Amino acid sequence: MGLNEDVGRRLRALRRERDLSLSELSRRSRVGKGTLSELESGARNPTLETLYALTTALGLPLSAVLSDPLPPGDPAPPGVSGSAVTAVLLERHEDEAAVTDVFRVSIRAGAVQESEAHVPGTQESLMVLTGTAVVGPPDDTRTAGPGACAHWRADAPHVYGAPDGDVEGVLFVRSPVGGAPVGAAGQRFTTRPGD
Repeated sequence: MGLNEDVGRRLRALRRERDLSLSELSRRSRVGKGTLSELESGARNPTLETLYALTTALGLPLSAVLSDPLPPGDPAPPGVSGSAVTAVLLERHEDEAAVTDVFRVSIRAGAVQESEAHVPGTQESLMVLTGTAVVGPPDDTRTAGPGACAHWRADAPHVYGAPDGDVEGVLFVRSPVGGAPVGAAGQRFTTRPGD
């Protein structure tokens, strides 16, 4: 099964588990109903921004819709790309408090990616391997070069940039278990049968 089909199958199952219609998830995430339908059927390539909008509206971390990480030594799975960032899920760790996703990320030189707020309480840390990254809230960015780490709250809008050349790094995204879904406009949703 390819990335598109795998993501679509997981997305559809998660939406149904929450008893949400295509229309309701579309409204909450501000992702068009046609786009959502094509994603669920595996007919459309998912972008990082779209998947984050959908998983945030579902109250879940990004890894909930991505393939399971492969064992060490296996070839890397395909990455999911956004306007500036490509991310490959390396690891998913879950305990009673949070899910921590570990991604190998590349940020394209000269590009900036704006990310909407994730599930309340989500935090991100980027360990830079090569290049210089500018990340964090748009009005309070952090700059990190090779060997340095930047940390920020990801439950508010944030950016990823590579002003001076390509960046390679490892991104840790820690999302609390049971976070309330968030709509694209920042409103919190509760999910109950019949919503």
